[in-house]
Amino acid sequence: MTELPGQAPPPSADQPVGPPGTFPGFSGPHAPHESDLYRCVHCGFCLQACPTYLETGLEAESPRGRIALMKAVNEGRLDMTPAVIGHWDMCLQCRACELSCPSGVEYGKIMEATRSQVEQHTKRPITERVARSVGYKTLLSSPVKLRMAGTALKIYKKTGARAIARGTGLLKLLPGDAVMADEYLPELSKKFFTAKGQVHPAKGVRKAKVAMLAGCVMSLTHAETLEATVRVLTRNGLEVHLTAGQGCCGALNTHAGEPDSAIEMAKKNIDSFLSANPDAIVSASAGCGAAMKDYGELFRDEGEYAERAKKVADLTRDIHELLVEYDFEPPAGMLDVTVTYQDPCHLLNAQRITEAPRQILSSIPGLKLVELGEPAICCGSAGTYSITQREMSARLGKRKARNVIATGAEIVATGNPGCAMQLDFALRQIANDESGEPTTKVRYVVDLLDAAYALD
Repeated sequence: MTELPGQAPPPSADQPVGPPGTFPGFSGPHAPHESDLYRCVHCGFCLQACPTYLETGLEAESPRGRIALMKAVNEGRLDMTPAVIGHWDMCLQCRACELSCPSGVEYGKIMEATRSQVEQHTKRPITERVARSVGYKTLLSSPVKLRMAGTALKIYKKTGARAIARGTGLLKLLPGDAVMADEYLPELSKKFFTAKGQVHPAKGVRKAKVAMLAGCVMSLTHAETLEATVRVLTRNGLEVHLTAGQGCCGALNTHAGEPDSAIEMAKKNIDSFLSANPDAIVSASAGCGAAMKDYGELFRDEGEYAERAKKVADLTRDIHELLVEYDFEPPAGMLDVTVTYQDPCHLLNAQRITEAPRQILSSIPGLKLVELGEPAICCGSAGTYSITQREMSARLGKRKARNVIATGAEIVATGNPGCAMQLDFALRQIANDESGEPTTKVRYVVDLLDAAYALD
């Protein structure tokens, strides 16, 4: 394998990686715990689980190599240089390495803490700082502003503005890879999904009361799936509360090293969800569910909210997990279709949920489920990774799409908005390369269950 442009040679996992640095070591409330950082014994079991290592063959692009860099920086043997930070930024945080680690290294937690150190102790280029401020601290923190941005994006795509930007070469004058960013713009729902205190009563006997997360990205890109989720939940005897005051779960901020803003977002959700006194809190997005289940860790140093955060974490359920837990009703409607299932990383690796989605799919009459090759390899979406690391993201997206195509399935089902958009984009790219149209459609598991119910 060859190195990606701009990457430094890999460091040794066991030897000092440079001259004594001037960096004083990791510090502050969001620093990695040394007991976590030094748990890695450099055995190498993580290598074959790591997508970036498999793509590059570089030690520095493996969990073991990145931890070696963290240790070297923490001990003052290496400065926190752009080259070092670049290796950390290349990490998808898919957490596949955690499943293969015999020492129980909580790599995801370590990487999030390390990225917070980068933001505390270094200064990124001005364009990155502006983009991060607008994205993480302005748009994601405000559902209203995010919907306004979504509406502006709709106008840009539907009017002649996009054609003008492309035709005049204006995109090439903008900072960063604006041309690629424009190509990757997602399709948006006709009507956005909003939570403003609505209550959807259960059909038949009420089994439980649940608060449901509307989220940020998914409410703009897959509002129809969230509506389907409400129908599926109420069909199965669950009263659904779309509590007012909720917003983004904070996952994207946490992964990007912005824990303080993530905590502020999480506080709003904690207050919102607990106001309904629910029996469970449900998320139709794997990444969001994983983030909320980790609120206890996020608030470990926030005394006032720590207990409430843990309660939300304990109540949170992924949609598939919840349906199985409450003995969902198998549909009678038949879907004559071949489906393959893509395991979202934060469902497979973080929440360790694999059987529930497959159980739901297998319950649909007529549906033939075929397994996907390389199921544990990340699709390359990884939140904002598909924007900040376009080259690697595209490589992994095509790798996943080729595995999907190899199954011969008409539909690839998933449970996460980032994965859905990445799969759709990669399948279209491959089809365009071959001058054709994608033969595989992307749907959510809950979409298929809702469709089968509609045929009862």
